Amino acid sequence: MTRSTTSGPRRAPRTLYGLPAPPAAGRGDGDPLMHHTDDTDSAAALLRQLSAYFREHPVTGPVEGRAPTRAAPAPLSLATLDHVTQSVRELTDLTDAVNAEPSPLPRNVQDVYAWCVANTEHAPETTQQRRDTVIYRQYLEHAIHAGDWRRVIRPHRCPECRTFSLMWKEGRALCTKSECVDADGMSTTVTLARLAHEHVAARKSLRHVSAT
Repeated sequence: MTRSTTSGPRRAPRTLYGLPAPPAAGRGDGDPLMHHTDDTDSAAALLRQLSAYFREHPVTGPVEGRAPTRAAPAPLSLATLDHVTQSVRELTDLTDAVNAEPSPLPRNVQDVYAWCVANTEHAPETTQQRRDTVIYRQYLEHAIHAGDWRRVIRPHRCPECRTFSLMWKEGRALCTKSECVDADGMSTTVTLARLAHEHVAARKSLRHVSAT
């Protein structure tokens, strides 16, 4: 996708990212109150693990239009490719809604998180909180996609009973405490979006308390 302006040159087309490289260790430990930089870095590290060949074989196709192509054939998971693509698209859509002329997307897929933060740093506080929620939710999604749900789900309290009793089952975080049920008597389930929202809101509240 290319934008043009009356005051400057046309922007280079955006690119998607291919699938990458040897896994790198994430920097977050699942602590629900980790600092913002750790959230961003953890999401980036996990997205890097899920991608393949982003260094050697960057995708050259535009975000919108024909299917991406890679410089060389390599085994890939279509589910992982779709997951990576949707994650990047969500961040670029969020950034575009705030910044009409963001800087070009970075070459490496994991750098899209720092790119998003840098290009939305002057947005209203509510917008930045929504951005942080998306980044943390994606961090959870990346870990679950990689089969590591225990590390990222279990450190969270159930929003209803406030105990550390969550497990991942059938696309939802499920509270295993027998007394924690909904109006229909079914076990409480929690979306990743809600966990992310509560995480970011709690971190914001902690910062305000620390500043006073």
